[in-house]
Amino acid sequence: MEAWSGRIRAAPFPEGSFSPEGSFRCLWRFGAGAWQGRIPTIPVARSVTAASSAPFGSTAPAAGSFDFDVIVIGAGYGGFDAAKHAAEHGLRVAIVESRDMGGTCVNRGCVPSKALLAASGRVRELADAEHLAGFGIHAAPVRFERQKIADHARQLVETIRTNLTKTVERSGAKILRGKGRLDGPQRVVVRESGGGVERPYTARDVIIATGSDPFVPPGIETDGRTVFTSDEAVDLEWLPRWIAIVGSGYIGLEFADVYTALGCEVTMIEALDRVMPTFDPDIAKIAARNLIDSRDIDARAGVLAQSIKPGCPVQIELVDMKTREPVETLEVDAVLVATGRVPVSQDLNLASVGVATNRGFIPVDDTLQVLASSEPGAAPIPHLWAVGDVTGKMMLAHTAAAQGTVAVENILGHPRRIDYRSIPAATFTHPEISSVGLSEADAKALAAEQGFELGVVRSYFKANSKALAELESDGLMKLLFNKASGEVLGAHLYGLHAADLIQEIANAVARRQGVVQLAQEVHTHPTLSEVVEVAYKQAALAVAG
Repeated sequence: MEAWSGRIRAAPFPEGSFSPEGSFRCLWRFGAGAWQGRIPTIPVARSVTAASSAPFGSTAPAAGSFDFDVIVIGAGYGGFDAAKHAAEHGLRVAIVESRDMGGTCVNRGCVPSKALLAASGRVRELADAEHLAGFGIHAAPVRFERQKIADHARQLVETIRTNLTKTVERSGAKILRGKGRLDGPQRVVVRESGGGVERPYTARDVIIATGSDPFVPPGIETDGRTVFTSDEAVDLEWLPRWIAIVGSGYIGLEFADVYTALGCEVTMIEALDRVMPTFDPDIAKIAARNLIDSRDIDARAGVLAQSIKPGCPVQIELVDMKTREPVETLEVDAVLVATGRVPVSQDLNLASVGVATNRGFIPVDDTLQVLASSEPGAAPIPHLWAVGDVTGKMMLAHTAAAQGTVAVENILGHPRRIDYRSIPAATFTHPEISSVGLSEADAKALAAEQGFELGVVRSYFKANSKALAELESDGLMKLLFNKASGEVLGAHLYGLHAADLIQEIANAVARRQGVVQLAQEVHTHPTLSEVVEVAYKQAALAVAG
């Protein structure tokens, strides 16, 4: 049940507002890679003394009497990777899921949204007569079928979900269909899907991977058709003439990319004082120029959508974010609410093991062991782990997967901690946005704390031969580094294939490499990777100087 592949705030805030004049009538148009698991050859597991430190004097199962070695609650990417990794290492594993296997990412997030972005991106490219004319190409007017684009996304979801389920089964893990909750230390109760029968199970270790759901701010009513979240948007049931998107984070940006490519007029609502508030300011400036200002998007910042009522038309009451004074009432065809995500933890019975959440997020340490609370010095809860969005650390599908593996490694007795700094994030607009490591503000704070000078260099796509050949030269990379040691601290990119380029820098951050060494690495010419090479060389000169 893990979230999308892109950066999102753990503490959702109602983003946004807008105010174009007038209204339009509602237009309703309803329509209708296989992964291979590995069978373990050498089972490895740590020895455990059961129930040695159960909270509240609870009695845990006796040693050797467990139904499973590991029970995972939730089959999103975090739960999937945890279950698969544990089973591959010889542990007896059960994974509990009440909805579709694959969680948010596969069914309602990164997988279907990327299918929509791929299709709508082709439409945008073919419809850009000016860009094509630069190559001497003159295309006929573009036609597309909304239903077939939606079918492409649906079929991809079904394929990935089927492959994921088969991979879990081949690994030897048992799938328990139903809703799981804790019932004291090392105990899980599963309410079976359909019949509602509750069955208790015991496990030496339990991993919580229940993910997150879209956050809908107070005052906003959803009906799933005229006012909806990303959960429904991926179905692409219809194309409204005028759609308001509340929030300018990565989800809002990606769907604005889809809708404008397919001919919709978009108004973007942002409550904070600038659009794209979670992105690096320099990257946001160049990205907004291309992804918002040059398209049929009216972006409004500093205005709050205080009330949204579904219907035909949808009515939106806008107020000033600071003063709460009314601004205007808008009538649009549809509204997408993209204001963040909230953890799914309320029905887990965490109190039975002495865990207090922080706004619903389960506190964990860097080994992914659950803590009694988010307060400093909080005690770890024996045999209980949590991964993915429910921890609120980095609400990304690949973060959840990495957390799942780290949690299992620690269960196996192989001490390991997760390194959040080296995990990249991407927004799959056209062109893309990506980042890894520290923000410039955080890097400055670290430099002040540790007493070193922060280095910042910029590398531009307009100097890159491949970008020029593609007529896609409007792009920027910002590299942050320690001017004393040369260590790479972070990077932020906007431009063609930025989501692919960021991985090289993420690897450098993971290894804590320095720019002097990295500048000596040879990059293929002509490729976009030379944008990274130029940044490394500029930074190496700054360190040497």
